[in-house]
Amino acid sequence: MTSTRPLRADAARNRDLLLAAAESEFAERGASASVADIARRAGVAKGTVFRHFASKEDLIASIVCKHITALTGIARRLSDATDPGAALLEFLTAAADQRQRHDLTFLQSASESDPRVTQVRDELHAALGTLVDRAHRAGALRSDVTETDVFLLMCAPVHVVENLAAPAPLLWQRYLAIIFDGLRPDGAHPLPQPAPTLP
Repeated sequence: MTSTRPLRADAARNRDLLLAAAESEFAERGASASVADIARRAGVAKGTVFRHFASKEDLIASIVCKHITALTGIARRLSDATDPGAALLEFLTAAADQRQRHDLTFLQSASESDPRVTQVRDELHAALGTLVDRAHRAGALRSDVTETDVFLLMCAPVHVVENLAAPAPLLWQRYLAIIFDGLRPDGAHPLPQPAPTLP
C-alpha cells in the first residue's frame, strides 16, 4: 500500500510525473504497458517507480483515485451553489470533459477491487448525492431520477460520440444538453423501470 505521509516537494513532483507518464503509457498500450515502459517515458529509473508505487496495480489504482478525487472536489465546491440545477449541469459537464480527455475505462476495470478506489468512489457518490438532493428540492431535477441514475450518465455524452469515426472535439456537449433536458421535470413522462442500485 502506498504511504499516505506528506511528500517532499521534489518527491511529489516525481510522483505526479510518474502518474502522468503511466496514464499516457496505459492509454497507448493498455494492459501490456510495463513499469519499465512507464519509467522510460517519465525519464526515471525503474526503481524510482517502485519507491512511489508498490506495484503496477498500485499505480493503476492511484491514477483512478486521482481522477475520481478531482470530480469529488468539483461536486463539493458546487454543493452550496446558488442555482442547484446549474450546479448539477456544471458537474456533469466537468465529468464528461474529464472522460473525453482521460479514458479510464481499462484502468477502472483493473482497479475495481482496490479498497482505495472503493473509498474515493463512495466519497464521489456522497458528494454527487448532495448535488442531486439540492436539485430535487429546487425543482430542477425530475423526482424519479436518483443519484445512481446521474452517476451512470456522467460519461454517456462521450460514449455516444465514440460511435463516430472522427467526432468534433466538443460534439459531446450536444448530447449532454439532450441528456440534461431529459433530467428536467418539465414534460417528463414516468420512467419504465426502477432505478438500479450499485454495489
